[in-house]
Amino acid sequence: MATTAEAMRLGGLAGRLVQEGVLSEAEALAAQTEAQQKKVPLVAHLIASGKASPLEIARAGALEFGIPYFDLDALQPDALPREAFKEKILRQHQVLPIFRRGNRLYVAVVDPLNLAGLDALKFATGMFTEPVIVEENKLARLLDAALEEEDAASVMGDLSDADLENIEIGEEESQPNVDATGPDVDETPIVRFVNKVLLDAVRKKASDIHFEPYEKKYRVRLRIDGVLQEVASPPVTLAHRIAARLKVMSRLDIAERRVPQDGRIKLQLSKNRAVDLRVNTLPTLFGEKIVLRILDSSAQLLSIDALGYEEDQKRLYLEALAKPYGMILVTGPTGSGKTVSLYTGLSILNTTDRNISTAEDPAEINLPGINQVNVNPKVGLTFAEALRAFLRQDPDVIMVGEIRDLETAEIAIKAAQTGHLVLSTLHTNDAPQTLTRLVNMGVPTYNIASSVSLIIAQRLARRLCPNCKTPADVPEQALIEEGFTEELLENATIYKAVGCDQCTNGYKGRTGIYQVMPVSEEMGRLIMSGGNSMQLAEQARKEGIADLRESGLKKVAAGITSIEEINRVTTD
Repeated sequence: MATTAEAMRLGGLAGRLVQEGVLSEAEALAAQTEAQQKKVPLVAHLIASGKASPLEIARAGALEFGIPYFDLDALQPDALPREAFKEKILRQHQVLPIFRRGNRLYVAVVDPLNLAGLDALKFATGMFTEPVIVEENKLARLLDAALEEEDAASVMGDLSDADLENIEIGEEESQPNVDATGPDVDETPIVRFVNKVLLDAVRKKASDIHFEPYEKKYRVRLRIDGVLQEVASPPVTLAHRIAARLKVMSRLDIAERRVPQDGRIKLQLSKNRAVDLRVNTLPTLFGEKIVLRILDSSAQLLSIDALGYEEDQKRLYLEALAKPYGMILVTGPTGSGKTVSLYTGLSILNTTDRNISTAEDPAEINLPGINQVNVNPKVGLTFAEALRAFLRQDPDVIMVGEIRDLETAEIAIKAAQTGHLVLSTLHTNDAPQTLTRLVNMGVPTYNIASSVSLIIAQRLARRLCPNCKTPADVPEQALIEEGFTEELLENATIYKAVGCDQCTNGYKGRTGIYQVMPVSEEMGRLIMSGGNSMQLAEQARKEGIADLRESGLKKVAAGITSIEEINRVTTD
């Protein structure tokens, strides 16, 4: 703890931080000098440099200036005085009205000397303003959430985004009982709100959109980089109208609310770009939850070098693609990037001397030179039927969107055994479990051993933002317990997520985490003898095949992602 005499050499907040033992006198003097040189407030400089935590700054400011400190975690967002919201002022000065008593407005501030923000609100609202000290990180989070909610509510009445006018809804086959002109759906604010959400989702590169009704709330969430984020909360009274609009767009029966329905929407964003959306409705306690999967056929294929494969994993994949026959299986949960991995391989194989056909539900990436078929079980065009047709079309390479049943598996394996290269996907947790899954489906073990050449299990992990990631102080023993080896930790720097205006909570983009397992002769013998997934996993370890966890830790050691993210997408 610094003495009062030492602190007297510094004034205001800097001196208080020295008195409280947060900074040394030299650190405080340096911070004050640097802030003056950069012409920024001391509080902003301390936060940006990380020399003091938001809580330490807030408490020191409250003591020094005699302004009450308030913990924003104790505040219910619904209680905010939204009549005092002036978005331009709030964003420009980073202030937030949190309570109103008569003609007096209490305003959350980080910097007690932020008089410009208080004066601007006073002038705009006609109320007296009283500052309340809060933590910077909590204010930023609540301010963003509050303004997003405000935007969603106001967008109902007035949207000025010119891009909304350019969106065209593609015509699909009409369904019975569709009333596109009914009073519930022919409402311009609802139409424009839904269009706004769809357009924002495409802009933010979201993979899914969730429209969710609850008893007292309605929310809209986007899945961005694999994580759901709430982006809007329109009034719950509009739930039925929003659902009706989405059902009209996807040519569904708006009168049917008791059973799930499937449909599609085609958004023509411009002359050269269209986005398809796969729509599913689900009756819930308080209305219909509607989820849209965004299928952007114009998305650019990544090169194999950009997918995140380690060098040895990339070599194994390329060697399997170079074989004239056999089966390559990619496995992982929905949204783990299986389609991108397969299409990256197909783009390598896509030459004029090869006949390539794919059966998908539906085709997500448009690749010229490849014959793509959308399966349609309603008319009898299943994966199995498409495969049978492919085998009569002189194929070289066949891609099946997913092996869902024994019939499809048997035809795909027969194709792999008779001189064709077959690529497909399965839903299993890792590569060894894929082999036992095929056995459980009823595929004879000798067929599996003789046809499957490579299995790729994968996940997608969020990349740390290169602009704000910072080294994490993690004890070596804790890293060893996480699964790191001493060899992996040598010269490695472990980073953690921070968050800035260029990313989402410290992350930006995603990278692949892979287990690439060739089916060796020994594995073939294990399969033939009835070996289980644990025995196959042990054999893979003996052959030096890294599992998903090990591959993820390599990404952490390389500074690409964080331990927390790998823990989220993999298990020990």
